[in-house]
Amino acid sequence: MHLNPYGEDAVNLAADLANRRPASAQELADRCQAAGLVVEQPVTPEDLDRALAALDAWEKVVDAADERERAELLNRMLAEAAAHPRLTDHAGDGWHLHYRDDGQPLGSVLFALISVGTALHLAGRGMHRLRRCEVAECTTIFADTTRNGRQRYCSQRCGNRDAVRRHRARAAQRAAS
Repeated sequence: MHLNPYGEDAVNLAADLANRRPASAQELADRCQAAGLVVEQPVTPEDLDRALAALDAWEKVVDAADERERAELLNRMLAEAAAHPRLTDHAGDGWHLHYRDDGQPLGSVLFALISVGTALHLAGRGMHRLRRCEVAECTTIFADTTRNGRQRYCSQRCGNRDAVRRHRARAAQRAAS
């Protein structure tokens, strides 16, 4: 039995979709399947619209000013996606919980997956573990899954870029002194 099919994978999928929004229903389906999500029904333009609405709401959670605002926004998403949790073995890979009704279209599945996964991620790892990269010109969203919970950059590339910038600023300051 899977202990938690949500959490880290769901938040990483949300970040991937938010950072590079799908342009079509087929692209949405392909990217969800590539991430390991079982797509049970044909994906429609309405699914894309619902998924984009979920990502809009989720980005507000990411950009919340503090923990209380983040929790309030996420609770609104959870209320909108609310359904009874249920055990399922729909993919034949073991029993696990779904936090949604069976037979839902992909847009509704993503709304539930993103909201529940984000809630589990933040409650389990810390409310600060969802953010945008600290490099000023980078707006990439990431879920901090590091052991110490201090990730500041979306990638090593951005971290290196910022380190070089700080080094050059210190060198220029020393040269000016």
